[in-house]
Amino acid sequence: MTTRRNFIFHVIPVATVALATTRLASAQAPAVKVAETDPAAVGLGYKHDATKVDAKKYPAYVAGHNCANCQLYMGKAGEPWGACGALGGKQVNAKGWCMVWAKKA
Repeated sequence: MTTRRNFIFHVIPVATVALATTRLASAQAPAVKVAETDPAAVGLGYKHDATKVDAKKYPAYVAGHNCANCQLYMGKAGEPWGACGALGGKQVNAKGWCMVWAKKA
């Protein structure tokens, strides 16, 4: 006969371990670097190298603007790649650029 107490004492530890394992696995998941051919990146005019942006096609581009000095860039200063809020957290090149660039506060 299974009692409620036995059920709780067996299920709770198993659920806790499963949850901790899931969080650990997601924390260690490798970061995905966005490709310039990614549909979202194409839609934003993303380039890995800001100096190669076609200024005629993207008149919002200004020399010196890059992902590292954009408000949406979530990488640490000096890191070559960092997550981008505009691209769903995918990794972008710090030297890159896209048309949603916003001055970092």
